Amino acid sequence: MVNLDSPDPTAHAAFYHRVLGWEITHAEPGYAMITAPTGVSVGFGAVEAYAPPRWPDTDSGKRYHLDLYVDDLDVAEQEFLAAGATKPQFQPGDGRWVVLLDPAGQPFCICPRPRG
Repeated sequence: MVNLDSPDPTAHAAFYHRVLGWEITHAEPGYAMITAPTGVSVGFGAVEAYAPPRWPDTDSGKRYHLDLYVDDLDVAEQEFLAAGATKPQFQPGDGRWVVLLDPAGQPFCICPRPRG
């Protein structure tokens, strides 16, 4: 299980529920959790005065970084943006993956699912 700092745990969990399809298994103002069908869970804990890292500033104290595999990069990007993610201007990787920011401002990547 992974726990992530959050300014709004229930909203943070709702975003990842929407884009990953994982079940919201706990939701209250101070803490929320989503769980995959495999049993893996991600928790979101309230942190007072939360401030997201400044992407791509490497001195801003990045807290975590998720890489999420998707079947179609373009389709997934549109779905994540519609769910509330934003796309920063700086994009490393020559288009091999896309960096997005979740609604709390934390960066994550969507990456093509490995074949084979």
